[in-house]
Amino acid sequence: MAETDNTTKDAGQQQKNPFEKVSVSVKHVILVLSGKGGVGKSTVAANLAMALANHGYQTGLLDLDIHGPNIPKMLGIEETKLTSTNGTRIEPVYVVPALGVVSMAFLLPDKSTPVIWRGPMKMQVIKQFLADVNWGDLDYLVVDLPPGTGDEALSIIQLAPNVAGAVIVTTPQEVAILDSTKAVKFVEKMDIKVLGIVENMSGMVCPHCGKEIDLFGQGGGKKAAEDLGVPYLGNIPLDPDMRKAGDEGRPFIVRRPGMSADNPTWEHVDRVMQAVLRSIGETQ
Repeated sequence: MAETDNTTKDAGQQQKNPFEKVSVSVKHVILVLSGKGGVGKSTVAANLAMALANHGYQTGLLDLDIHGPNIPKMLGIEETKLTSTNGTRIEPVYVVPALGVVSMAFLLPDKSTPVIWRGPMKMQVIKQFLADVNWGDLDYLVVDLPPGTGDEALSIIQLAPNVAGAVIVTTPQEVAILDSTKAVKFVEKMDIKVLGIVENMSGMVCPHCGKEIDLFGQGGGKKAAEDLGVPYLGNIPLDPDMRKAGDEGRPFIVRRPGMSADNPTWEHVDRVMQAVLRSIGETQ
């Protein structure tokens, strides 16, 4: 009987821990999340990743919004499929040489196909996106998470190495601030650093008269950061050019011919990136 007990114990010790950290060559993992949908989280994640790549950092962008993967559409790579090296390692899709992207959208037979999965299936694909992808040596891996604090957020925190912290995206409205507060408390409860809050859609400059309009208000994200004692990373205005860029499948942060050269939103996005780096402890 004692021998059977020991055998069972040995087998249990050999069983792989499902929450063991996955080996990925990355210096810093940045999580981008929000308490609710519709606040522009994916737009912020895509442009943050592109801004990092533009500043010379080798960057990965992992789209973990499994049920609503929009990153490929925003970056103009939605018709692409993932390929593998010798049938083993998955190759990211490169927008530019310094920015590789992996998304559930690349695996779907059609962009309108829904993903109907429970938690265990999602955790398995997250493991694969970390362990089986040939990310190379990354300075940053930006992870775009779905709204809320569910399976995807829990899984990436448990599995990813070197999580530098989380960027919380909100809009100025009270309902968004309430949900972003929950996101901050979730991150803190998981013992992850809150890199800060970004207030997106913060005011708008009228394209006709040039006056600023408080379409959704302003200042809610900054006040929430002060109340919660976390960094405020800055605001990004509601900009028709940014919306158009996403619809056309190109990163807003990459300037295009015909776009206004003095658009202040570029500076807002760049300041947010610089604030994220400072919060991590790095400077450009």
